[in-house]
Amino acid sequence: MKWRRMSRDPFAGWTSLLEKSPFQGISLLASGVLEKMSGDIPLNINIKEPRWDQSTFVGRATHFFTVTDPRNILLPNEQLEKAKIIVHNYRQGIVAPGLTEDELWRAKYVYDSAFHPDTGEKMVLIGRMSAQVPMNMTITGFMMTFYRTTPAVVFWQWINQSFNAIVNYTNRSGDAPINVSQLGTAYVSATTGAVATALGLNALTKHVSPLIGRFVPFAAVAAANCINIPLMRQRELKYGIPITDENGNRLGESSKAAQQAIVQVVISRILMAAPGMAIPPFIMNTLEKKAFLKRFPWMSAPIQVGLVGFCLVFATPLCCALFPQKSSMSVTRLEPELQAKIKEMSPELDRVYFNKGL
Repeated sequence: MKWRRMSRDPFAGWTSLLEKSPFQGISLLASGVLEKMSGDIPLNINIKEPRWDQSTFVGRATHFFTVTDPRNILLPNEQLEKAKIIVHNYRQGIVAPGLTEDELWRAKYVYDSAFHPDTGEKMVLIGRMSAQVPMNMTITGFMMTFYRTTPAVVFWQWINQSFNAIVNYTNRSGDAPINVSQLGTAYVSATTGAVATALGLNALTKHVSPLIGRFVPFAAVAAANCINIPLMRQRELKYGIPITDENGNRLGESSKAAQQAIVQVVISRILMAAPGMAIPPFIMNTLEKKAFLKRFPWMSAPIQVGLVGFCLVFATPLCCALFPQKSSMSVTRLEPELQAKIKEMSPELDRVYFNKGL
């Protein structure tokens, strides 16, 4: 049986086998007849970690430009499953002949774009980081266009917080489930907080410059992030998130680590929204005085959405990169009982690691 050498398609080897003899290919995969072999690449590539150095901002930014690539949401389910097979097989030492290192990394990022790093479950499509730019540019653009009336404020803040609830749940840290009561509390509280902030600020800015009024949606979004994220991840604050040593060995659960993770995520989310909600108001305030938008006022929303989208293409990965995804903290900052446990297990250990979530 011959395998076709892969070129641009990292799944060509598997596809070739299944196309030529589907039943035989499935049988071989299931029975483990495919030997553990090196192919064209070594077996010691650590694909559990990002490809680029995560100790530097540039390395993290490059990583997140790949993770947040909007094109990933267009990938068919078949391609996601094939990426999963390649990644899982490689971790077990199984490599399809002809697989190159670039193709392996591509499969890893396709897999990471759709599956949760802790639970392994397939994430909700609009909750994936690759959906951040198209979803946020649409919601934020309309939220900033229709901010003057109460019904519009309530509707778009509700839409935005519904989306945020999905994103926060999808990208939570750890593998513990969140119950319906916790989801409902976080969702209602964040929506109420965002709407109240927006309506309150709208009332206060009625008699000031229209430019100032354009920043009301950003203030509402910032307030909602401070409410939504901690509430959505309240179980982590109560019971802790998994912490490990440098090699990934699980040491326990820490609520102190959860606190640090959530603070970092809140800061990232607020700063992520800032360029798209702070720069377009100046541009739109100028454009609306020009003859073009006075003649075609319906163009205001599409232009605003486009401006927000342009900002988010850069702001999303750059703000995700502010803090390492695999965050760390000193053992001395953990809960006393956890410190004692770690000192007993590994006296020389001085730092622990955890997935901060997104």
